[in-house]
Amino acid sequence: MGYKDLCFPENSVFLVTGGAGFIGSNLCEALLSMGHRVRCLDDLSTGKQENVDEFANNPNYEFIKGDIKDLNTCINACNGVDYVLHQAAWGSVPRSIEMPVFYCANNISGTVNMLEASRRSNVKKFVYASSSSVYGDEANLPKREGVEGNLLSPYAVSKRADEEWAKQYTRHYGLDTYGLRYFNVFGRRQNPDGAYAAVIPKFIKQLMSGETPRINGDGKQSRDFTYIENVIEANLKACSASADAAGEAYNIAFGGREYLIDIYYGLVDALGIVDKNGHRLEPLYGPERPGDIKHSNADISKARAKLGYDPDWSFEKGIKQAIEWYKNNL
Repeated sequence: MGYKDLCFPENSVFLVTGGAGFIGSNLCEALLSMGHRVRCLDDLSTGKQENVDEFANNPNYEFIKGDIKDLNTCINACNGVDYVLHQAAWGSVPRSIEMPVFYCANNISGTVNMLEASRRSNVKKFVYASSSSVYGDEANLPKREGVEGNLLSPYAVSKRADEEWAKQYTRHYGLDTYGLRYFNVFGRRQNPDGAYAAVIPKFIKQLMSGETPRINGDGKQSRDFTYIENVIEANLKACSASADAAGEAYNIAFGGREYLIDIYYGLVDALGIVDKNGHRLEPLYGPERPGDIKHSNADISKARAKLGYDPDWSFEKGIKQAIEWYKNNL
């Protein structure tokens, strides 16, 4: 069953934190298309107003500009809310190494503020974004919940801490929490700009702009790239999951494995990019990024069993949609 077939009580209110970001804005769009009431909380530090402008005239949509580092803001945002989809966070492993104190305040304290506000408002389900980075240097594939290695960045520490805090709120306060360990999400509205941009939108924009992309490392690193529609499904399936599944974290991916160099060549071929001699454009290469893991591939059997998660969007299917979106929107 896809997420569009899920039924929630009439007049349910969903709060999406980080709702003007890549994943958050897609969640807002999906919920509004299903006829639900949506409240978006974002401080627009990394999210973009343009991502949610199209929802402004929808009577079921409300936007709050606010910061999750402020507890009162979180409490006000949770007032009257049934389901919280907590996506607000700063991403990027390299940036977290440069800004550890901020990542602690924003990603950890901000999440605790949202947990506390949700508890006080008697929220039914608290679904939050974790990350595959919590597996650290654990080398075995596929990655399985409960088998984690040494954490390699402040960002990874922040996401692991979020999982532990959520577990405490389930254990002591009865708040149903569900952690979603995202594996390299991509798709429409993902920001292609800046030094910390995700690789797929960054490559697409560079190629379309006549630039030659740079690969960090040898290009032989692999990732379980996950299309945005699968992530939307996971969030909404978690909102309808049993309380028996609460207090835990789940891998959210497709379960595949793509090598970065193959993705690069696939994008070059799909966009028809050639060099001055008419040959397929070769990439540039740079040093590996500190804190990055070499390989990532998810075992999603736990999410299948406990959340009913059944992703339909393969990498091949999703990348075609993503390319078309960027062609039409860049």
